[in-house]
Amino acid sequence: MIQQQSIIRIIDNSGAKTAKCIKVLKKKPYASIGDFIIVSITKVKNYPNKVSKIKKGAVFLAIVVGLKRIYQKKKNFLFLTQYNSVCLLNKQNKLIATRLNKSIFKELKKKKVFKLASLSLAGFY
Repeated sequence: MIQQQSIIRIIDNSGAKTAKCIKVLKKKPYASIGDFIIVSITKVKNYPNKVSKIKKGAVFLAIVVGLKRIYQKKKNFLFLTQYNSVCLLNKQNKLIATRLNKSIFKELKKKKVFKLASLSLAGFY
């Protein structure tokens, strides 16, 4: 469950490493897979020759891709991810990145986020 002040990893190649959740865009106080949240960037990757679009302290919209908890799909299928993870979006709700570094859940495909489905490397859980 992602709440306010949760530290989250960013799994795309946008240039950010970690972020902190500012607000969950939902009526419930926590976010689950496929929900939108607002994040503030806390750590940025250092590229020696490239200028990154993303700066420390910038505020972005993000979609939750993975949670650090046991996720049960059917009776016998249990999934556990190592950390909370998100992907950054711009103001038009489009992905900033061009590649994802992790596989994603099929529920994101059902929630009409097809761009995430096509960019993930390893397929679906």
